[in-house]
Amino acid sequence: MNPEIIAKFRPVAPPRIIEDAYTADQFERLVGVVTENGPWSLILAQHFKTPEEVIATTTGSVPEGFKPTWDMFLSPVFRGYLAKGSTSLYPEIEDCFLNIKFLDLAREYWGAKYAQPESMLFNIQGPCPMGGMPHIDGTRFRGIDMDNTPPWLMNTMCKSTLFQRWQAKKAQVIAWYYKGSVGGGFHYWPDGPANPFKTVPAPMWGRAVVVENEMMYHTAEANGPEDMRRPAGLDITSLIEPDRAHPGGWQITTDGQVIQQIPVEEMRYLFHWNAQIFMDLDELKLTLDHKDDLTHDQVFDTFIADLRQRGHTFEVPSDPMYDPAFIGLLTRVYDHGYPTHMPTEPLSPLAA
Repeated sequence: MNPEIIAKFRPVAPPRIIEDAYTADQFERLVGVVTENGPWSLILAQHFKTPEEVIATTTGSVPEGFKPTWDMFLSPVFRGYLAKGSTSLYPEIEDCFLNIKFLDLAREYWGAKYAQPESMLFNIQGPCPMGGMPHIDGTRFRGIDMDNTPPWLMNTMCKSTLFQRWQAKKAQVIAWYYKGSVGGGFHYWPDGPANPFKTVPAPMWGRAVVVENEMMYHTAEANGPEDMRRPAGLDITSLIEPDRAHPGGWQITTDGQVIQQIPVEEMRYLFHWNAQIFMDLDELKLTLDHKDDLTHDQVFDTFIADLRQRGHTFEVPSDPMYDPAFIGLLTRVYDHGYPTHMPTEPLSPLAA
């Protein structure tokens, strides 16, 4: 990929670290919602239909003709949504989502006049390897969002830089609650993937970053004992649910069978609050009026024209949004490659 394009992938400002993102009462209510409304499925199962789509959202690509499998990407990280479409899904945590403190932080981070709370999700996990290859989060574009477009396509649109005119400005407040003794931090590349990474270290309890994750490569640091990070029997259909026999603990099941019990001291919670930013009233009106929205046809026409200009020969698929061969082609062409500097997984301390 062109070094000039890679250099564009840095957030509008470095991540800003804050403490005590949520009050003790808010955290208790958030965990209550997570506990009482499961079980929860894997992130992979919720957002991707094929392994090829996973590759398209991260860094690196596979040789043409290689058939990836789910086993290449399985990681015991589960997800649920707390708010969608600027609406809290659970009244008991509405104040956590319609969060004046977070709105102020988001506007200040961008130097913008307006911020709209957009969505809120959580990740829940026990011991786990590094959170996949470093990646950017799927952003939205005017006319293109999570409600009508798979994440792989939005990530590829972002990585191509062909659609920056329509790309939404975003800000997140991402908070972690983890008391484990091994890893569990947050790796990020604030100066682009060609430069060194930094880490927000654990243990952390209520520590958060204000950030633009759509333009900053990042990933979770591995955490927990090494022998628990890859539970045997993990499958794309696996679920996580409370372990009622051990208060605060959780268990992972596959086809109804418990494959791992996670003690409370090894649980890691992430709460991801997301807002769309508008620098001024004109930008807000442009979005609300829908007079300059993208369509899927326009997106694929742009990709196809760019691919042909680059000299690629291919057959235009009848359903480009879900065609594995076409997804693979886009992945290879617009792949940024692996970051120059990669973290190593933390190890458990040796016994005395």
